[in-house]
Amino acid sequence: MASEPADGDVHVFERTFTHADVEQFGEVSGDRQAIHTEPDSEGRLVVQGLLTATLPTKIGGDLGVLARSMEFEFLEPVYTGESITCEVTTESVDEREDRYDIACAVVCRRAGETVLNGRFEGLVWKAGQ
Repeated sequence: MASEPADGDVHVFERTFTHADVEQFGEVSGDRQAIHTEPDSEGRLVVQGLLTATLPTKIGGDLGVLARSMEFEFLEPVYTGESITCEVTTESVDEREDRYDIACAVVCRRAGETVLNGRFEGLVWKAGQ
């Protein structure tokens, strides 16, 4: 963990998913529906929802969060070649003797349009724990 979590912390990560990302995730997850394997008229694949949800999990991993619960609402499809920006905002931090219990809000956007909303709760161990 880079620093102690605090209410109002905002962390941002941006990624553009590729055909290879969608194909690899399909192999691992078994989600190989036609929308994920057959390009549309513009040559794009639909990115699996849970692959899109790896954006906030990447931020959580960077922060050392051990998730207890996650909730996602998939609002719009995400396509390969699109830049998606994920913003995670810490809504609450409860300090314990050995850890911080945190709750975070998630918003993922494509050119300002929200494609995914969510939240997660978890814990961050204090240094030396």
